[in-house]
Amino acid sequence: MSHVSQAPVTTPDAEPAPPAPRSFDEVKGWFSAYDQVLFDWFLARQNETADTKGDLLELGAFMGKSAIFLAAYLREGEEFTVVDLFDSPAPDDDNLDEVRESYPTLTRRGFEANYLAFQEQLPTVIQAPTSVVADRVRPGSCRFVHIDASHLHEHVVQDIASSKTVTAPGAVVVFDDYRSEHCPGVAAAVWEAVAVGGLHVIAVSASKLYATWDDPEPHQKALLAWLEGRTDLWHGVDTVCGRPLVRIGDHGVAAPPAPRLLNPPAEPEQPVTPPAPKPAPKPAPRPVDPWRKLAKDLLPPVVTRAIVTARRRRP
Repeated sequence: MSHVSQAPVTTPDAEPAPPAPRSFDEVKGWFSAYDQVLFDWFLARQNETADTKGDLLELGAFMGKSAIFLAAYLREGEEFTVVDLFDSPAPDDDNLDEVRESYPTLTRRGFEANYLAFQEQLPTVIQAPTSVVADRVRPGSCRFVHIDASHLHEHVVQDIASSKTVTAPGAVVVFDDYRSEHCPGVAAAVWEAVAVGGLHVIAVSASKLYATWDDPEPHQKALLAWLEGRTDLWHGVDTVCGRPLVRIGDHGVAAPPAPRLLNPPAEPEQPVTPPAPKPAPKPAPRPVDPWRKLAKDLLPPVVTRAIVTARRRRP
């Protein structure tokens, strides 16, 4: 179950809502096929485990690609909360510069149009800096948290602290851009939390780090058993800060089935091809004069040509 904490932005002079996407692939965002496969594995495993309960939370939504994906795993009685500045003023100059540079097209109306193309109602939307999470989301309530908000170090440190407050026992916390060259602040904050802050890494992909604030071993044991049966993903195990983590790479994995549109576009009508015109009947061959055939067979060619020329000159 989900609800909206703030009404959609519908001021009279607002620009018209952007057109809804015609497929999941049209939703803008950075969400690789193999991270979709890993999200599916973690979330489906939680849904199949009776004692794993809790809500879903995403910090940083952009245009809604991962939020649309997460919503498919929401169970009856659970809440999905999305926190993003969208087009609100940033809380400080550095964050303002980041928003202008990285997310110039981000608007809440764009997010809502995309989300409602796939889901009947919006999640709980908190349009604010992610620093409000610890005050707006119930402590210990979330089983899965996806963090892809600000890339500034001090903001990521705050998001990490908030995730520890709001997660339920055994919850999975996923960090985006933990190793991207343009986001050193994310890497510094995440690995600091791993080294001295009690965050335990379950696994890493090229773009995302999957972690927990509890014992990672149950997750890793089940994950390794699942990976052993796949040829479209490679994996290895490293030790970091005295604990194992699973490295996972892509060997041509296909994304899981995409979320379905509520109102898919109608199939274009096939043009009606008119029937091909019947070919015109071939003209009947001209009858051959008997004398011509006889002359051709008996007379020398010079004589035959002379006779033909003389016949053509007759009036």
